[in-house]
Amino acid sequence: MITVVWFKRDLRVTDHAPLCDAARRGPVLPIYLFEPDLIAQADSSPRHLGFILESLAELEARLAALGSPLQRWQGTAVEVLQALRDRLGPFRLSSHEETGNLASFARDRAVARWCREQGVEWQQWPAGGVVRRLHDRDAWSRLWMERMTPAPLAAPEALQAPPCPIPSPLHLPPGGAPRHLAWHPDTLPDHPARQHGGRSHARQLLRHFFDQHLADYRRGMSSPLSAGDACSRLSPYLAFGAVSVREIVHAVWRRRSELQAMPPDLRPRGELAGLKSFESRLHWHCHFIQKLESEPELECRDMHPAFAGLRDASFDADRLTRWRRGETGFPLIDACMAMLRETGWINFRMRALLIAFSSYQLWQPWQKPALHLAREFLDYEPGIHYPQVQMQAGTTGINTLRIYNPVKQARDQDPDGRFVRRWLPALERLPDAWLFEPWKMPPELQRRQGLVIGRDYPEPLVDHEAAARHARDTLWRLRKDDAVRRESRAVYEKHGSRNPHREGTPRPRRPSPPTDGPQLGFDFG
Repeated sequence: MITVVWFKRDLRVTDHAPLCDAARRGPVLPIYLFEPDLIAQADSSPRHLGFILESLAELEARLAALGSPLQRWQGTAVEVLQALRDRLGPFRLSSHEETGNLASFARDRAVARWCREQGVEWQQWPAGGVVRRLHDRDAWSRLWMERMTPAPLAAPEALQAPPCPIPSPLHLPPGGAPRHLAWHPDTLPDHPARQHGGRSHARQLLRHFFDQHLADYRRGMSSPLSAGDACSRLSPYLAFGAVSVREIVHAVWRRRSELQAMPPDLRPRGELAGLKSFESRLHWHCHFIQKLESEPELECRDMHPAFAGLRDASFDADRLTRWRRGETGFPLIDACMAMLRETGWINFRMRALLIAFSSYQLWQPWQKPALHLAREFLDYEPGIHYPQVQMQAGTTGINTLRIYNPVKQARDQDPDGRFVRRWLPALERLPDAWLFEPWKMPPELQRRQGLVIGRDYPEPLVDHEAAARHARDTLWRLRKDDAVRRESRAVYEKHGSRNPHREGTPRPRRPSPPTDGPQLGFDFG
């Protein structure tokens, strides 16, 4: 019987269990679906599609060399599967489990119903360290290590191609792109400054990171000046599956063994510490996706029910628009938005700053900012994105509030103003003394500098210090309520890390009071 291997966010042939299993069974038909309903979702953007198309080009070449070319189809998953059944007759369906958005969750439920009705066996294989139907969070770290320990699966040596299906209106030609897409009106056009898709780029980046930047990783990841080089930049390749988490974990372990085998006086300084920190983030990568796997509604619903609707009455479309356009009047915020718009990437500390500013200083509900950032982030991974946004917005009840001062962060992370001047040319000639608080510059000096606040650069949206005090007082008053604290323990039982200080082998523990550990970011991205 033919096995249809459905590629989703796993665009590779190495460490691909569905493909390897199918190759052992007989004929294999690899497919990729362009699903208009999913592409039109508010978290989708052309830059995601551009990256996918580039990744598919490499995948297609690899599968063709193995003997069974990839087929591209457009339509709903059920429509495509029905078309395949009409042309192929009975087949098996095999894919990785996907922890995506609510739309992909509903799609998978519809496919499961169709398979039951049609008598089609659908085998779904675990993806990374995410555990479907996890019953006990205490066991998760052990399960993660059990998943990571086996060596990554080698690519099949060859694939047996089935007879080609009869052409269908849903079947796109080789290399074909989807047609008739209805993009969300707020999405930006794809931009050439973003990273390019494909497994070869991921492998090259990993080698470059180990060879050139590992020692700088820990100290360089926080500043937007250094993070672009200090971080591995692998996150989009993980998000779309050009490489697997397990492949990178094993690469880390191999590198550590090599370093530990060196005499201490010849060992490059800082590399072991960099590896330790890098590995911890691979663990936290799966930890956050597990939250959305266990509670898919976190895409739109507050993790802690006491925070539901807290900011809804304060929604201000103009504030959100100015935040989204990088017109807040706070130079570091606006420069980060400019870089993100151009490249599709910004380091984690600045991501946290952006969502914290919208949540605390602007006092806006997190859902619309989250959708905007989802479209902007080339490495958008729903399972990481929504729990991280909620963590930074203070709606989990189990994380320390991090209310960043946008002026202090600018001075700490961009002390010479190089980042701000690069991304905000209007401020390029501003003296250092006024760069991060240009609204304080005397009017006469503004005129001499050719930068009048309110005309050439926006006035600040808010008094950031007063707004931060209001947010802090409101949230801490709520968190001290006994009923809220009891619910926080329930949230922790479902989602909290049992290894808040882990940077090595997992050892489950139960801290008290509840905490979700350090707010580590995914700066391997």
